[in-house]
Amino acid sequence: MTSSPSLADLKETLRQQALARRDGIGRDVRANASHLICERTLSLPELARSGPVGCYWPIRSEVDPRALIEGLVARGQDVALSRIIHPHLSFRLWRPGDPLVKSGFGVREPGPDAPEVFPKALLVPLAAFDRAGGRIGYGKGHFDRAIATLEKHHPVLTIGLAYADQEIERVPVESHDRRLDLIVTETELIRANP
Repeated sequence: MTSSPSLADLKETLRQQALARRDGIGRDVRANASHLICERTLSLPELARSGPVGCYWPIRSEVDPRALIEGLVARGQDVALSRIIHPHLSFRLWRPGDPLVKSGFGVREPGPDAPEVFPKALLVPLAAFDRAGGRIGYGKGHFDRAIATLEKHHPVLTIGLAYADQEIERVPVESHDRRLDLIVTETELIRANP
């Protein structure tokens, strides 16, 4: 008799499948999709009213938010990039041209001297998502913990940036998982319905 896989095992399987699909999207297709995602996200009225906006520097085949960051800064909004202080994230003010350092996880991030802020909106990377706002990340829980910490101080608008191919039918959600408010893909804006 075989036992059923644990929720963690199921999420890991879904994560690996989703990352393989994402990695399989051609570089030019990803670049075009990232551009469309950035335009759609920049036009969100709820994002225009939020600040500072927390973001991430892209790694691997993630949606590239750099054009979105530039657009936010150009219209006068403060942007903060995530800095990993494992197991937590710290958000540090950043403007295009400011230096970035490589972290132990291979992520480029602001240095420790950049001012820390507490974003009211977060642009979140992901491996997979569903229409109820469920999200599978990389399994370290950094963004889930960051959202939980920020929500102790004020409401946080969470926006997942993803390619349409990253959607799955249902994300298995654990008690520590934080649902997204919105997911923006190259084809649509999804308002989560938990």
